[in-house]
Amino acid sequence: MKRIRVILLVLTVLAFFSSVRAQSDAPLVIVMKADGPIIPVMEDYIKRGILTAEQRNAEALIIELNTPGGQITTMKNIIAEIRASDVPVIVYVSPRGAWAASAGALITMSGHAAAMAPETSIGAASPVGGSGEDLGQTMKAKEMEALKAIVRTLTERRGEKAVELAESMIDSAKAVTVSEAIESGLVDFVATDLEDLLNKLDGFIVETHTNEIVLHTKNAQTQPLDLNFIEQLLFMLTDPNIAFLLLAIGVQSILIEISSPGGWVAGFIGVVCLTLAVYGMGVLPVNWFGGIFLITAFVLFILDIKAPTHGALTTAGVASFIVGALVLFNSPGTPQFQRVSVPLVVGMGIFLGLLFFGILLLALRVQHNPVQMGTESMPGKTGTARTSVGDAGQVQLGSELWSAEKSAESEPIGKGDSVEVVEVRGLRLIVKKK
Repeated sequence: MKRIRVILLVLTVLAFFSSVRAQSDAPLVIVMKADGPIIPVMEDYIKRGILTAEQRNAEALIIELNTPGGQITTMKNIIAEIRASDVPVIVYVSPRGAWAASAGALITMSGHAAAMAPETSIGAASPVGGSGEDLGQTMKAKEMEALKAIVRTLTERRGEKAVELAESMIDSAKAVTVSEAIESGLVDFVATDLEDLLNKLDGFIVETHTNEIVLHTKNAQTQPLDLNFIEQLLFMLTDPNIAFLLLAIGVQSILIEISSPGGWVAGFIGVVCLTLAVYGMGVLPVNWFGGIFLITAFVLFILDIKAPTHGALTTAGVASFIVGALVLFNSPGTPQFQRVSVPLVVGMGIFLGLLFFGILLLALRVQHNPVQMGTESMPGKTGTARTSVGDAGQVQLGSELWSAEKSAESEPIGKGDSVEVVEVRGLRLIVKKK
């Protein structure tokens, strides 16, 4: 029995080490998730993925793509990085329901191999301006010809049908389903999931900028490469709703600091929020004309506090704020995914209006309150007589001892009686018995 146990233990150990060795010998595939608009932070993320795959001598890099499109310049940089990669880059439009739109379509074509999940789509790659507007006729013709030259370069190895389909995505903003893309040869595979894709890639020949490579991806070890903290933060800042909130909070904090100088918290928060908002707006397609309305809105809020008009300027400020935000972020031609939420803008405008209206009410109340300091505040206060008070005497008000004189209308005041201040004459109080 002891021998059998020893033999079983040895076999178990050998099986374990064999498994570990098999895993270490398995090809490595790096997997990235490029989910969102094509912006500079996406370019940096994909650059990092390619560099990581090359450093780890990976068999392939898979980019799971789901994008509504984005900046043409950034797209060109990403394509250049993919085509210059020593490690084969496979662009996989995923998951189900994903879309490789606009710039995303060209990035998909640039992969050394391309795949799509069922129920996905690709296309609609006509160029537009930086703010989403239609380009002028001459500029549009130039940009379209440049993009068509790029797609011809990327798809000529896929056949004539693929080239025609790719050019129609630019000429007429055509978008196609996965089955149509496969039929034309625009993509290489339909894969239900990552495992299915790895099985179909096994034995597939790709051509990098250096040589042809036969992929060995069956039973490959996959390793995810997620966004790091900085990349996640920068992606968040390019959300138009986040950029709008940061802008509103930042400007409001700066105005509070200007109105009530001496503190530093409001000013610090304002500077940080505005800095982050400027980064987001530098990436987003914004119409800076809306900034004039936003500045006007906050000037009106401040004026209503300094020179109260019973809320008229605050109401005008709310209207100017809402119009300014919508012009800034939601100009005609701006893609839907880069527009700010209208209910959010209206809600923030009403909130700011109520906030400044509350400050206005407090200011008015303070103006009508009686004076709380100096001799003007003394009449009406009560105290205690420390001596008999006639033409002279002493009374105590709080912690202070005052010289006092009885008023003509007062009853006689004895020591210990409660008294009320009638008026102040120099440093002497005129009091009466309470």
